[in-house]
Amino acid sequence: MSEGVTNVTQDSWDAEVLQSPDLILVDFWAAWCGPCKMVAPMVEELAREYEGKARFVKLNTDENPDLASRYKIRGIPTLMFFKKGEIVEQIVGVVPKAQLKAKIDSLLG
Repeated sequence: MSEGVTNVTQDSWDAEVLQSPDLILVDFWAAWCGPCKMVAPMVEELAREYEGKARFVKLNTDENPDLASRYKIRGIPTLMFFKKGEIVEQIVGVVPKAQLKAKIDSLLG
């Protein structure tokens, strides 16, 4: 796992995501997913850029199907933003890094 990005599972989900007061970007992904491989470097860059302001985690949907089902993940990559345990925004598919930055800035502001 990249520096600044935490890998979460069913076991660590509540503590890492739902119980955190921080803005958290969750990258729902799978190893076989080509578009996920395009998003991963952007998420890693953003994690470094927003260190101390927001947290970034990745959840492998193949290894954690219950969570993928709970959040109705129909397509990956899905980037879901949580704040104080609540979903505040969601982006499905590959988007430009500038669009992700704008979304994070608006959610932090």
